[in-house]
Amino acid sequence: MSKIKSVIEKYKNAKRDFLIPMLQEIQEAQGYVSKEAVKEIARALKISSAKVYGVATFYNQFRFEPLGKYHIMVCRGTACHVKGSSQSLNIACEVLKIKPGQTTKDGLFSLETVACMGACSLAPVISINGEFYGEMTAEKLKKLISEIREKEKKNEGK
Repeated sequence: MSKIKSVIEKYKNAKRDFLIPMLQEIQEAQGYVSKEAVKEIARALKISSAKVYGVATFYNQFRFEPLGKYHIMVCRGTACHVKGSSQSLNIACEVLKIKPGQTTKDGLFSLETVACMGACSLAPVISINGEFYGEMTAEKLKKLISEIREKEKKNEGK
């Protein structure tokens, strides 16, 4: 049974009140909310796909693409903002050729902005797969992304 179907089955005969918990469980199970999941939830709750999608897009907790192998989170909290985190975000978008909420075509990187990581003393800070990198600059970020790409190229050859 697919991950989507197992969540839907768990909420058999559920009403519309269970839309958000269903979306959360599906995202937990498959890493994001797929178009197929939106359709299946709509069918199960007897509401339109547009309604499901509307609710899901209202909350920033839901993703509509799978995360990349390297998930980059750029902190946009006050301390990071004041110390120039917008530069990190702009460089990440430019180098990766994606916007926040997207994943690169090769599936290697995904990018997200977060309100605060709670690492203000390291501002501006980014996180890659949960590892924090503080006092981020454009050059440091470019180098970090380049190193990851090189590491992946070497791993492909093995």
